[in-house]
Amino acid sequence: MTLWRKTPIIARQFANSKESCMNKADKKRILREMLFARRFEERCYEAYVERKIGGFLHLYSGEEACAYGVLEAAKPGHDYVITSYRDHVHAIKCGVSPKKVMAELYAKETGVCKGLGGSMHVFGVENRFMGGYALVGGPFPLAAGIAKGIKMKGGDEISICFLGDAANNQGTFHESLNMAKVWDLPVLYVCENNLYGIGTRIDRSTAVIDQYKRVSGYDIPSVQVDGQDIEVVYAAAKKAVEHVRSGKGPYFLELMTYRYRGHSMSDSNAYRTKDEERIWSNRDPIIILRDRLIEAGDITLDDYKNMDTEILTEIEDEVIKYAEESPEPSKEYFDKYVLAENDPWVNGGPK
Repeated sequence: MTLWRKTPIIARQFANSKESCMNKADKKRILREMLFARRFEERCYEAYVERKIGGFLHLYSGEEACAYGVLEAAKPGHDYVITSYRDHVHAIKCGVSPKKVMAELYAKETGVCKGLGGSMHVFGVENRFMGGYALVGGPFPLAAGIAKGIKMKGGDEISICFLGDAANNQGTFHESLNMAKVWDLPVLYVCENNLYGIGTRIDRSTAVIDQYKRVSGYDIPSVQVDGQDIEVVYAAAKKAVEHVRSGKGPYFLELMTYRYRGHSMSDSNAYRTKDEERIWSNRDPIIILRDRLIEAGDITLDDYKNMDTEILTEIEDEVIKYAEESPEPSKEYFDKYVLAENDPWVNGGPK
């Protein structure tokens, strides 16, 4: 069975569970949030083409149900969240202002890192979004460290780490999961398995394709579910979050998903077949939820179109306007964060 045929089967296995159902109000809210995320990312693409955004840019279109399903089951702003360089949407769901995220991408002083971090380094410490990281596999030990701190302080928060499937071949994956289990840390590892590491398909780089099986050597409970269905993700994440928060130790959640654009803006996406892309486009997480709400009579297609129009207007009139009108970083910031300030050890120690 080919990789891209797995997810529809997984969907049929989980979607019939009553536990996967959210209430009507939550589903309508989540639909809007995911649609906002999609339009935000698409506008980032346009701004990059217009050369208003530079550097690296990794978009999340197609994977929205992963971040929103997991974080809906957690407590954004209370729990700690960390991820890789595909980080805009996770930050927004944690409560970071979309305007400040866009300003960061525009390299403006009003950005979350004063325009010095860019797309791969979005942070929102006040929202407990502990950042996007450019190093593949880098967040694994950081998430474990955050969880260790939570446990030492006796807090009820949990640490949630999002990473792609290709990161699991890094040594930090194995080292971190081993210690997370040894210390029974309150950490949830979420694998957003979009089947590709840049342009390399997972079966060409990884011996064990089903990532949830790889943690069995560390005695960590794990599950693999359809990452395109928000209700399925929410149901699985709810169980995972409850496990971790109750003090039972780490948990590993694998979400089968697909990115609709290339790995980054420099990726021509020529390595995937049109048939594969077409099949996954029919599994669009936003359309799945939209059609489910329409079928239930909770919204109409016109309601959805009006929602879309409102979102596009909000992004253009508020988010983009804020980013474009914000000042560029002042010259004083160019050297400010290069060396430690007022630190005697920089000059050899206290005199």
